Amino acid sequence: MRKFIIALLAGIALMCSPDAQAQYNREYFFWMGRSCMMNNDYQEAIRTLNTLLRFDEDAFEGYFLRGIAKYNLDDLLGAEEDFSTAIRLNPVYTQAYTYRAITRSRLGNYDDALQDFREAIELRPDLPGPYYSRGVTRLLNQQFKEAIEDFDKFIRQENKVADAFICRGLSYLHLKDTTRAYENFNTAIRTNRENPNGYNRRGGLYLDQERYEEAEADFNKAIECDSSYLLSFFNRALVYNATNRPMQALADFDRVIQLDSTNSLTYFNRAMLRTQIGDYNRALEDYDRVALYSPNNVLVYYNRAGVHAQLGEIEEAVKDYSSAIELYPDFANAYIYRGRLRELLQDSKGARSDRETAQRKIAEYRSRLSDSTYSIFADTTQRFDRLLSFDSKFAGSSFDRITGHNGGHEEMRLLPLFKFTLMRPDSLPEIRPYRPQRIEDFKKRIGNEYLTLSCRESNIAPDTLVMLDKEYALHLKNGDTSWTRLFERGVSQSLIKQYTNSVNTFSTAIELNPSNPFLYLNRSTTRAEMIDFISSIDNSYQRISIDSDPANRLNNNSKRTYSYDEAVADLNKAVKLFPDFAEAYYNRANLQALSGSLPEAYEDYSKAIELNPSFAEAYYNRGVIQIFMKDTRKGCLDLSKAGELGILEAYEVLKRYAHLED
Repeated sequence: MRKFIIALLAGIALMCSPDAQAQYNREYFFWMGRSCMMNNDYQEAIRTLNTLLRFDEDAFEGYFLRGIAKYNLDDLLGAEEDFSTAIRLNPVYTQAYTYRAITRSRLGNYDDALQDFREAIELRPDLPGPYYSRGVTRLLNQQFKEAIEDFDKFIRQENKVADAFICRGLSYLHLKDTTRAYENFNTAIRTNRENPNGYNRRGGLYLDQERYEEAEADFNKAIECDSSYLLSFFNRALVYNATNRPMQALADFDRVIQLDSTNSLTYFNRAMLRTQIGDYNRALEDYDRVALYSPNNVLVYYNRAGVHAQLGEIEEAVKDYSSAIELYPDFANAYIYRGRLRELLQDSKGARSDRETAQRKIAEYRSRLSDSTYSIFADTTQRFDRLLSFDSKFAGSSFDRITGHNGGHEEMRLLPLFKFTLMRPDSLPEIRPYRPQRIEDFKKRIGNEYLTLSCRESNIAPDTLVMLDKEYALHLKNGDTSWTRLFERGVSQSLIKQYTNSVNTFSTAIELNPSNPFLYLNRSTTRAEMIDFISSIDNSYQRISIDSDPANRLNNNSKRTYSYDEAVADLNKAVKLFPDFAEAYYNRANLQALSGSLPEAYEDYSKAIELNPSFAEAYYNRGVIQIFMKDTRKGCLDLSKAGELGILEAYEVLKRYAHLED
């Protein structure tokens, strides 16, 4: 459904023509931006349209096209802002209203989306597109009858669009009218026999009615149409499981995981299947993977505990039941089974406490229920070993209360610290970032062609770095002990991970030139990297490979903390010596974030942005910590700005968080 919306509206957007009176450069950049979008190069389109908008701030088409590019990069808040600007500049711009409505719909802001659709339809009641898109929004907003009315209007003008029949069928399905749902799914299939979605929807209806042979035939056909459409394999696996063919079901789940290696729901279902056939060790591997991707999902710990118990790993099983109880304190089944295991461990007191708690929980639920229904009671005592359908959304729907929501913060990382490092000159970006003259003068004073201020890892080969370090050491040995040569040596020592030597070398340079802020910056960064190195050895949770920047540990749950006080003190000195040093504020913000001082980090990132309004990395990191501070909307706006300024990582984060904004 979403693919259709994007394709339909992208087609509409690309038919827009530029103003005939446009200046030559404005027209050139406008068409270049459209050309990039036709090639699906949305990031390049944004860069091109940025140039257009610098020439002409009133080019509403430029904002509109940039909004489309951001939309296709899942930067929904940035897209909404650009569409709003286009509407402000041209209040009768129908397509801008339509696109902003779709964007707001994806953000869950259905009321404002529907108002935008009303505006678009009043301006151009003859266009079919807004009716379809409004129908989708009404379907999502559970206004099923109104959605059907909109799909009817769209189909009267466009009766060759299979997705319109699918969406209308889904609306009827929600109204329990399975006959009309079938009719629409059948029409969708006749309209486009190569569209796997029609077969999947009809197959899903057969599956719900336990018409497994017909469901299997539809899923087979969907796979013929598109062998990379994971939903077809997932649904067919459910059919195989329901018809007692576990090995075929496992093969289809394997295929889904090949297509999407982070699909928690598939790992979860495969783990249950493996448990059912007695493949306990590999079931544990799958549950471990789900716990990594969805650490707040109580069912993972509850089911994994049962596997541990089957393997005789009683203590591990107790730990998992305890984790389940911590996440969902009313989960009576977890108390029941933990109590039984505590009996085996001869913990009679703990076992008795668990039994009493379970009985109390069950009694509480029974007191709230009528004699005819035990739905709430079932939530706490039923078995949770049935495979989940794809529509369960794992952490949503009826499982919200049990599984919770995984914010996914464990996958986010701050961009690294800035430091003077060694990079090949031919690898530096063509558009140089803003740098105060004092920084440029410092680089000239050092006189090293490789020296640059960056937060990125050096792209010079390790053996070349060792060779350069030996060269700088030779100069020092031959009597050139100037602070500039010491600084060079400190940089090379840091890059080859001789952290203690590097700190000592920088300290010697500072003794010779105590008023230079850049010496303190690099000593601070090296001290922080040394702390990261120590923590990687001291903590068993750390990966074998060692990240070069401590910011990568922001989300690790280490029980021991490490002090960045000396590193922060160096940055305090750098800021005092050079109050306009944006990178020093940025680095200090990173270290404050790592130390848990997020409000202070926010202030320093803001100061860095104030000094350099194009500081992309500062926007990115400020966005990340705002998400941590539960201000998702502002965080996503900062990430949007970072993406606009060229930070590609921003769009990966926006894909996960833009739809969660409040």
